[in-house]
Amino acid sequence: MEIKKTFISLTVAFMFPILCMGSSKDMTNIVNDDITFASRQYSLMLDKLGRSGKINNPKTMDKLSKLVLIPGDDWCSGFFPGSLWYLSQLTGDKSWQKQAKRFTESLDSIQYLTWHHDVGFMIGCSYLNGYRINPTKAYKKVIIQTAKSLCTRFRPKAGIIQSWNVDKGWQSQKGWTCPVIIDNMMNLEILFEATRLSGDSTYWNIAVAHANTTLANHFRPDASCYHVVDYDPATGAVLHRQTAQGYSDESTWARGQAWAVYGYTVCYRYTHDKKYLDQAVKTLNLMIRHKNMPSDLVPYWDYNAPNIPNEPRDVSAAACIASALYEMDGYLPDHGYSNLADRILISLSSPDYLATIGKNSGFLLMHSVGSIPHNNEIDVPLNYADYYFLEALYRRK
Repeated sequence: MEIKKTFISLTVAFMFPILCMGSSKDMTNIVNDDITFASRQYSLMLDKLGRSGKINNPKTMDKLSKLVLIPGDDWCSGFFPGSLWYLSQLTGDKSWQKQAKRFTESLDSIQYLTWHHDVGFMIGCSYLNGYRINPTKAYKKVIIQTAKSLCTRFRPKAGIIQSWNVDKGWQSQKGWTCPVIIDNMMNLEILFEATRLSGDSTYWNIAVAHANTTLANHFRPDASCYHVVDYDPATGAVLHRQTAQGYSDESTWARGQAWAVYGYTVCYRYTHDKKYLDQAVKTLNLMIRHKNMPSDLVPYWDYNAPNIPNEPRDVSAAACIASALYEMDGYLPDHGYSNLADRILISLSSPDYLATIGKNSGFLLMHSVGSIPHNNEIDVPLNYADYYFLEALYRRK
């Protein structure tokens, strides 16, 4: 079987580093130290933001090391509340739930947002995490309405959910008709959950259609993925395969690969369709075994960037992969995935990437990249890097 051969090659390639890792006790200490640090660091951030009154959602820091705040309709608005929900679980301290609830409920209006696709990030990380901890009818209603809003972007003849509108902004200058980005795989979880919560299979069917169309059109023969595939919504024909945030149209943008691995792992969770897990494994192997993957497993922002090793790393991609690996290990035990995730966590927990108390504008991790082609958020902390780091810690613990 193809999948078995892939796992054997991965295990052999990383056998020596895995055997040389610290003990389970060492990892427990690392995780516990990270949780203690995160609790202290985010307490300082909350003090800076204010624990009551106006909600200010932190995303990153600027060149003057000042906190950058974002409005509720920014695609990253759900990550900070999601991090607070994870801290409540990691620490057992219910005071974090109070703050998580406050930041989550500030996003109430997002359930009706239909002008972009990222509501899965926004409401999934906030309301869905909150619902899993403390199920309420109000949160359930928001999750289902969000899925309904996301489905307005489904283009049935093409079988995809349109990612971006093309009538304004930089997207309007690209010549796209109906662009779909690999990031959109991360928004399918809320559709699967909406079917589970409502009994309405419409959301599930749209999620599966999008996953299948993306599987057919987004991936290269080496299992790397394009960032953007542009469709004719009337026929489903592929018009362009490009990138927006990677080095070039044919390069391997690191975070895009992470979205693919994580997204298809989630699809497998809900459907148990082996082809989704197969794709997650193939793309993971492409990342891990790539000649330009650093030994600490924190990738450069693009595997084909021209000045490696003098290119920025993308910690957000590493954190996302670590979290996905812990879930994959549950489906495919004894193939070294948990050990591989541990190696990434060890790197992220080192002084090379983990901030010190009171620094980094209160964020946990340093050295992420938003979009180098847009000269935006380069070598800075990002709230989604922290989110997936905390999720990885939660899954490990």
